[in-house]
Amino acid sequence: MSVRPLLGSVDCGSRYDATSSRRNDIDRPIVEKRLLRKLDLRMAFLVLIYIMNIVTRLRGFEEDLGMTGNQFNTLISILYVGYFLTQAPSNMILRRMKRPSLYLSSCVIAWAAITSVHGYHAALILRFLLGFVEATFFPGVVFLLSRWYKRNELGLRIAVLLCGNSVSNAFGPLIASGILGSLDGTLGFSAWRWLFFVEGALTIVVAVSAIWILPDFPSTPCVWLSPDEQTLAKRRMEEEAAAIGHENKSEENFSGLAEAFMDWRVWWLGVAVHLLVCSASFSIFFPTLSATMGYSATASLLLCAPPWILGTATSFVVARHSDVTGDRFWHIVGPLLVCIVGFTMAISTMNTAVRYLSLFFMAQSPAAYVVCLTWAINTFSQSQSKRAAAIALINSMATAGFIDSSYFWPSNWGPSYVNSYLICISTSVLCIVMCWVFRGHLSRCNEAAEAEENVLGLPKGFRYLL
Repeated sequence: MSVRPLLGSVDCGSRYDATSSRRNDIDRPIVEKRLLRKLDLRMAFLVLIYIMNIVTRLRGFEEDLGMTGNQFNTLISILYVGYFLTQAPSNMILRRMKRPSLYLSSCVIAWAAITSVHGYHAALILRFLLGFVEATFFPGVVFLLSRWYKRNELGLRIAVLLCGNSVSNAFGPLIASGILGSLDGTLGFSAWRWLFFVEGALTIVVAVSAIWILPDFPSTPCVWLSPDEQTLAKRRMEEEAAAIGHENKSEENFSGLAEAFMDWRVWWLGVAVHLLVCSASFSIFFPTLSATMGYSATASLLLCAPPWILGTATSFVVARHSDVTGDRFWHIVGPLLVCIVGFTMAISTMNTAVRYLSLFFMAQSPAAYVVCLTWAINTFSQSQSKRAAAIALINSMATAGFIDSSYFWPSNWGPSYVNSYLICISTSVLCIVMCWVFRGHLSRCNEAAEAEENVLGLPKGFRYLL
């Protein structure tokens, strides 16, 4: 059976085939639906990698390594120093690669291999090095998504990607509970070491499989797409580039990195996302907050799952609605206001039921992060090079939020953690204010573009999403 080309046909005499063009217009929705379904299935594999990456306060971890004071907080924060330093260079390298799937999978294998810890200072060094390896993954994957999906499709896909983090927050403690309770002391290893061994081995298996499952760029030939689907994938990105006024001059060098550095909006939105991450710092210590309600260690870990399950479901709904409506600002503000309600509830009482209910409100923060990150990708789309750099720089500033926010929850502030919650409320409010100012700037840019088009009689062009 012959395959009809999607881009129309031109005969040897360069005559336009109108019949073929009309036929392609009819076929496109069918082929596009099939293309997106294949892409979604492969991109969903990334969720498994996130689920493998479990970070929690482990039984026996601090005692075995002889940690005191804020040493555990330092061990958490040191990971993100490597994140901050590596993300931008890694994305610039990734943009020029033909096989991003091989690059990303290799980085995952490398981080999974770092599982052995023999003391506090050794753990500190390994966590620092681990940050350099892990830093390549998330901004690289986000950039990869932006090379396959259009602006109005990205929010939901980023929500799917980040649901791996929420799922690990929900079910990671359940897995930890089983391992910590059954393998402690086996073969002379503490329970937390077994958790790292099991997690590392499973992650390596997933990462090796990802070499053949993750997609490369649309311009790279792939056996899992038909010729029609491959052609449409490239055409979709060409249409997107034309719609946003894409310029090719930044594609052959690193000028996109310089453009991103010089664009104040990158830094403004980066600080806003940084504040958002600081407001969500409670997620790192979620099992600790659950434990303040007075239940056993196992019961406290089990109670972590329901809030994150609800938070994951909300992220999908909010991201999808944001894509459909084209609104970003209010879909960031809404979840943040819900989080503020949760923080306020946790401060106001020590009642167990109310404090547990507050965790459900707090777990809505991923929805705000999903939309905010999507907003950044939509805004900085002038070229692939600048988009890659902007994503990495903004995410670097975001992950830097984990460095300082790791100290927002010292154990001597518990069990009420009033000061911690007040910090989270403050950072949430500041984030909302910065997003409001950013929205006003983009609105003025859209009004100026519309006025220029009216004066010059030009067709409607690119508009920033608000």
